[in-house]
Parts: sequence; structure tokens; C-alpha cells
Amino acid sequence: MVKAEGTTGGHTAALHFAVLGPVHARQGDRPLPSGSPQQRALLATLLLRRGRTATAQELVNALWGEEPPREAVAALRTYAARLRKSLVPRSGVLVTELGGYALRLAEGDELDVDTVGRLTSAAEKCAAAGDLIGAHELYGRALALWDGEALGGLPGPEAEIQRARLEEQRLSLIEQRLDVGLQAGLHAESVSELTALTTTYPMRERLRELLMLALYRSGRQAEALAVYNDARRLLIDELGVEPRAELADLQQRILNRDESLTLVAAPSSAPVATVRPAQLPAAVPDFTGRAAFVDELGAQLATAGGRVMAVSAVAGIGGVGKTTLAVQVAHAARDHFPDGQLYVDLQGAGAGPADPEAVLGAFLRALGAQDAAIPDGVAERAALYRSLLDGKRVLTLLDNARDAAQVRHLLPGTPGCATLITSRVRMVDLAGAHLVDLDVMSPEEALTLFTRIVGTERVTTERKAAMDVVAACGFLPLAIRIAASRLAARRTWTVSVLARKLSDERRRLDELQAGDQAVKATFELGYGQLEREQARAFRLLGLADGPDISLAAAAAVLDRDEEAAEAILEGLVDTSLLESAAPGRYRFHDLVRLFARACAERDEQPPAERDAALARLLDFYLATTARVRGLERPGDRLVAHLAPTKYPGLAFGSEEDGLEWVFSEGECLLTCVRQSAAAGPGALRRAVDILLATQDLAESGAFSRQYKRATQVVLDTAEATGATLVEGRARMLLSHVHSVGGRFEESDAEAVRAILLARAAEDPMPYGYTVNDRGILALYQERYDDAEAYFTRALESFREDGNRSCEATALSNISRVHLATGRIESAVSLAQQAPPIFVELGATLRLANANYALGMALAQAGQADDALARLRQALTTFRDKRQRLWEGMTLFRLAEAHLALADPAQAAPFAEQALATLRDIGGGWRRAQVLTVLGRALSGIGQAGRARACWEQALAVFEKLGSKDSVEVRNLLASLTV
Repeated sequence: MVKAEGTTGGHTAALHFAVLGPVHARQGDRPLPSGSPQQRALLATLLLRRGRTATAQELVNALWGEEPPREAVAALRTYAARLRKSLVPRSGVLVTELGGYALRLAEGDELDVDTVGRLTSAAEKCAAAGDLIGAHELYGRALALWDGEALGGLPGPEAEIQRARLEEQRLSLIEQRLDVGLQAGLHAESVSELTALTTTYPMRERLRELLMLALYRSGRQAEALAVYNDARRLLIDELGVEPRAELADLQQRILNRDESLTLVAAPSSAPVATVRPAQLPAAVPDFTGRAAFVDELGAQLATAGGRVMAVSAVAGIGGVGKTTLAVQVAHAARDHFPDGQLYVDLQGAGAGPADPEAVLGAFLRALGAQDAAIPDGVAERAALYRSLLDGKRVLTLLDNARDAAQVRHLLPGTPGCATLITSRVRMVDLAGAHLVDLDVMSPEEALTLFTRIVGTERVTTERKAAMDVVAACGFLPLAIRIAASRLAARRTWTVSVLARKLSDERRRLDELQAGDQAVKATFELGYGQLEREQARAFRLLGLADGPDISLAAAAAVLDRDEEAAEAILEGLVDTSLLESAAPGRYRFHDLVRLFARACAERDEQPPAERDAALARLLDFYLATTARVRGLERPGDRLVAHLAPTKYPGLAFGSEEDGLEWVFSEGECLLTCVRQSAAAGPGALRRAVDILLATQDLAESGAFSRQYKRATQVVLDTAEATGATLVEGRARMLLSHVHSVGGRFEESDAEAVRAILLARAAEDPMPYGYTVNDRGILALYQERYDDAEAYFTRALESFREDGNRSCEATALSNISRVHLATGRIESAVSLAQQAPPIFVELGATLRLANANYALGMALAQAGQADDALARLRQALTTFRDKRQRLWEGMTLFRLAEAHLALADPAQAAPFAEQALATLRDIGGGWRRAQVLTVLGRALSGIGQAGRARACWEQALAVFEKLGSKDSVEVRNLLASLTV
């Protein structure tokens, strides 16, 4: 309840009353005596009259109805006296008036029903203003005030009437919250909740409508239509009526694939804050010239809101000031785009241009979508992006685009929005774009810019020398800024000194004429001013691939401590040759990185030094990931089989800190692995060992694709170079990747080859892990004898290696075989051996895996409470550790457990959540498994039409995979009578 303070009779503590659950009261933080049920009924009746006087007869009728006891009025007075006593020292709020009573609260006193009213009003205002997420949150806060059944346990007809009214209010609020949630795109969460609600309230047609819409927007049209059929059959059978017009109309719109139904489609597992992105980089304070271009582009942006969106593409060579101009224009136009501004550097001038799918993912997150809400595929993400921007006024700045193909999917596509694009090429093939060609600055503009940075006093006396400088820069704005910044930082230099350096020492005027050479010459000017240590850092850091680099990783590359490295890096930031992406993180502009590499690869940096720098980075990543693996999986001997490192890596105070580092560095880690694969045998071995230490990334969903790609690169290189040990480990990893993705045949084939290669290389490590994985595959494929044999061999291998953690895992896996073959007692016994081992080792994540297996066994053994408790513990850990695959599978097992307990109403929401969690991870086979269980749950709660739709989807997947599970699903479909 909302806490407020008031004043009555000199007492400052406010009174707080609750009727949305058991009736109770408190003053400040002090509970007040509640008395007998009849006394609480009197209190509730007076509270819900909002200060109005109730006569004694009205109160008698409220508490006892038509047959009150003989001494009802005397009893009423007794209850009133006790109530007044319980309210001391605020007893004055209970007023005796006209032979009856009234409860009149002071300002600051609070009744939970009134709080609900205020929150509901605020939610409605948010929704009307377009703040759907804010409205969703406020409705949720209102509903959270219910603490069970309203007026719980109170006797009397008045309590019954009010209880029904408050329950209807609660259901109405639920519908409103779900409605705005669907408008905001919270579909995954809504499907699960609506499935449970339609089970509890099968006659409530508005809930059926919302469920149909949530399913349709989640791409589940057949199920959405089945909801209508189920509802219609129930209404006809129970009430003899057809569904209301709204429900029938929605069915028809779904059948017609009405585009308005897909206005938004961004499900999310939790409400998020209202987001109005403001991503534009800062405009430069000394922006100079370009007036005609500013006016032209500003006028074009002003057309946004007409019949089509506004698109302008600014083209020109690197360093000509495209970004500076675009940012300046964008800031000037911000007021025209109140719903936000998006920005991305598309890195089109480099070897690794940004992937439109990844960019769309970042934009969707900036617009409020959560990771679980973002679909796979550029087309699907683009459609969602356009949907979220529909009706909004957002400006998007796409900087440094490679070509039109890279940006087409990034265009909002709706009136009211506008897009500014910068690129080195003219986008003549971008339909509808307003093209602007940006040339170098005029001599006057260039000199003005130079003067603003250096200072009028220094330039006025050496105007000719200043003009020589800007001419040597080719009148390129970026080159001028670098030159002027160097001069401004060196008070002992004159402008003539800088001019002589450009003409005599650098001799780059010819190179400043056109193309990339102009950009390189500009960078050469800044590079030539670096101190020796800075120049070395510039060259070495440019060698590393990756979107950016952390301070710790950079220190490893430079072979310096972090304090010294930070001073060097910040110096490079001051020269504009390096950017500070975030505190403790740095990045190169892509063209600057190319220039830095060119510097490193010429005579200035011998090959041995370049190789050593990248080797230190690889060492740093391997040493650090090994530490994280050791923290996360204590007792697992895999770390002992990794290549030794010279660099110590980072130490972490907790498992959580280590895991956070792995996920924050995931892209850089995997990029380093791919880059290192071609750097020789030693680097290749460490690269594959980084992959071994970071298998969590493969199961996270967020990095699954990148992990697979890096593994394949390492495997291809190892195979080509005859690196048998590395190839064996890479195939072991690829087997696991295929298994996670549900590609079981490919997984088993890689596992067989991994074992053979490991034996050939005399590498004992892969054997136990790979045989264990083969056992899991056999278990999935119902080859139980093979599975038990594999797990037993894995157990022996782990025991031989002293790997207690994996020994416990193997015991859990053998338990699952026993469970599948009906040996319930031994399954429970085996599963119970694993948790104590993990507890002793302090292996939290592996304990969750053991609880997962034990929960399954206990469920089959009929120990329902213990089974559910184990599975819930596992679910919490998997969520904390970002193990989305296992989170989804545990939700699936919870659904199975509730089905085994003949509780389909509880099973259905868990199955829905599993389906949403495993949306882009786990492969088709696991999804079909969940659909099968979901269908069972839906059938059990009377939603036969939806059950059929689920089973038909599952059958299609199983048949495509050639799975034996198709037989079971066919039988389920045959069992339906509708």
C-alpha cells in the first residue's frame, strides 16, 4: 500500500487500510488489532462507503442479511466500540452519527482501493499519451495491491456483493493491462498469462480476444483461430449462444491476415521503461561553413510528415566531413522528431561492414524491445522496426554506409520519420533518396575552421603559412582538425613550423589529392605528432580485430600495466586517432584502424613484434576465460587441459563478475579466436582452448551463431594445417554446438570424428566430454542401451581424470536413462548422488543441472513437492547464469511435472514460457517437444482446438526430422474428437 502521513489529534502517523485481501489496518508501521470476522466486516463496510454514514439497520443488514440474531444492534455497538478502541490514538476517525456510524479518514490516510483508483487513472492517462509501457507498469502496480481474495473470509451479504464487485474490477484491470501490453508488443509474456487466465475464466470472451491477438502476433495463426473455435464450442454447449461480435470479427481479421493486427509485434518477458532514444553524437562547437548544405538538408528533413518519409544521402571521400555535417543538421532538426533520434556507424569503409540484422537488433533495443522479443532474420527485424516506428517521428542517422543494400532494411518506411545517410559512394540506386555530394571545404572555410581551433592571434600574423597548412591538408575537415589540434597543443610552435613539417618532412601534398590517400595523409599528419610510446600503441592496437577493446585487453597488447596503458590511450583519444567508446573501452574509426595497420606492417613494426602483441592478447583472453571457467565450474578438470599462458589475465571477486565479463567481451573474444586461427600452431591451439573455456556463449542464444562461426574457422584451419589435437577439440565443440541446435545427426558425426582425432593426438581431454555428449544424443533418440553405455564410459573417463564435477554430471545422465526405461527407484538414487558433490565443490551452475535431473526423477517417483522445488531452484540459477537453453528446458520440465500431477492449468503457462524462451535456440526438435506438451496441457483444460494446432506444428517438425516422436503426436491427434 502507498504510505502517507496525516495529522489527527496531534498524532502524525497515518492510517492504512486494506480490503483487497484479508481486511487489516495499521498505523504507520504498527499493525492494529483486527478483531473478529464480524468486526472486520463492519470495518470493511464503513471503509467502502467512503465516509458516508450507515444507519444501524443498514449495517445489521450488511453483516447478517434478512435473518439477523436477536441482539444484532447490541452486537453491532459492541463491534463498533472494539473497533474504536483498536484505532486508538486515531479513534476519532470512527464517528457516531444519527444512530449509525461513519469512518472518515484524514488527509494522508490510505485505503488500498483508493490507491488502485489513482494508479488506474494514471495508467489511463499514460495510455492516452502513447506511453504504453508506463501504462502497463501502472496497471501492474494496481493489481499487485490484491493480496488474495478481496474481503477474504468475511461473512455477510454485503461482503459477498463487494467481493464480487472487486473481483470484477480486478479482472477488468487485468484485461486493460494485457491490452496495453499487446499494443506495446509484450506478446510472449501475454500468451503464457492469457493461457492461464482463459483456463480459470473460460467464459470471459475479452480474454479470449486478447489471447487470439497475442498468438497471432507471435506467428501462431493456427492456434489463434483454434482459440475462437474452442470458445465458440464452449459458449454454445454451456450457454447456447454464439460468441460476441468482437470475437467473431477478430477471427475473420485473422483469417484475412489483416495488416492492422500486426501494428506492433515485439514481445518481451518484462515491462521496460519508456524509451525515446537520443543517440546522436555531440555536435562540434566549431562547426564551420557548409551553409548551403545545412539549408538543403534541413529543408529536406522538414518534409518528414508528408506522404513519404524523408531520406537524404550525403556522399564524399573519407575525412571530408560527412559525419560532422550530418550530425550538425540532425541536431538542428531534433525538435521536428520528438520521439527520438537513432544513430549507428555502419563501418562501410572497412573490411567488416556492420550487419543490417545486428544494427536492427540494436535499434529495436534502443526503442524498448528486449532481447527475447527480437526475431531472427533481417526481414523479420526490419518489419518489427517499421512497426515500432509507425505513427512516430524519429530521425535516424546511418553513418558511413557501404552501399544502398546495407541501408535498405534500416529505413523506417513511414511518413513522419526521416533518415540521414553518409557514405563514400553515391547511392544512385536508393529509390527516393535526396542525394548530396560533399566536396572538400573552400579555402576560406578551411582557413576559418583552422583559425577557430588554433586561435585568431596565432593565425593572423601567419595567414600565408596557415593557408599552406590547410592546402597541405587538401582542405579536408578531419585533416585540418588534426593539424590545428596539434598546433593548439604546442604553444612553442608557430604556424610556419607546422607548414614546413607538412611540406618538407611529410611531403604528402600529392597524396592529399583524392581517394583513400587523402584520408591516410590526414592520419599521417596526426600520427607524426605522436610520442614514441603513443605511436607504438597506435600501431599495435590497430592489429586487433573486434568492434572495440577494453583497457585490460589493450594493456595486454601493449605489454604495459593498466595505469600506463590508460595514460597512453587517453593521449591517443586527445589526438582524435582513437575514440573512447565508454569508460574503460576504446575503438578506432575503421579508416584509422586501416592506417594504423599500414603503419605497423611497414618497417616501423617488425613482424615478430606484431605477432607478439597479438599473442599477448590471445594469452590474456585465454588466461581470463580459464579463470572464469574455474570459478563457474569448480572441480571441472577441463581447465587443467588448456594450453599454458604467459599472461596472467584478470582475476574476479565472484563468479557473477566473471560471467559478466565473458558476456560483455563475447564479441571481442570470438573475433580474436577467428583472427588467431591463421596465426600459427601455438595461436591456433590457444584459440580452440578459448572456445573450450567459453562454451556458455554457445548456450546463451545471444552468441550462439558467432560461437559456431568461430568454431568452424578454427576447425577449417586445423584440418588444413594438419593440427590433429586442435581439430579433435574443435570437432568436439562443433558436436556440442550441433546438439544445442537440435542437429543430432551432425552432432553425432562430429563426435565420432572428435574421438578418433583425440586418440590420434593422444589428447585425453575430449574423450569423456564427447562420449557424454553422444550419450545425450542417444537418450534424445531413445537409444537407451547406447546412451547408458556412453554415459558409463564417460563416468569412467571422468573418474580416471579426477574430474569430480563431470563425474556427478555423468551420474545425473545415467539417472535419466534409468528414468526413461522405467527404473524409477534407481533413477532417483543415482540423481541424488550428484547434488551433494556440487554443493561440496561450490559449483552453482552444475548444481542446477543436477537439480534439473533430480527434479525429473522425483516427479516420476510421485514426490511432487520435492520435484517442483528442485526444478524451481534450477530455473532460478539458469536465469541468473544466462543459460537460456537450460532455462527453457527447465520450464518445459516444470510443464511436464504439472501434467504428471494432473494439473494442466499450471502446465500450460510453463510450456508457453518454454516456447518463448527457446524461440531462437535449441532447434526444431526441442520446440516440437514443447509444443507436444503444450498441446497436452491445452487439451486438459478444454482448449482442444489449440491443442490440435500445437500438435500439427509438432508433427510437421518431427516428420521433417524423421523423429520417432511423430508416432506419439499422431496418436494424440487421432485421440481428438473435434
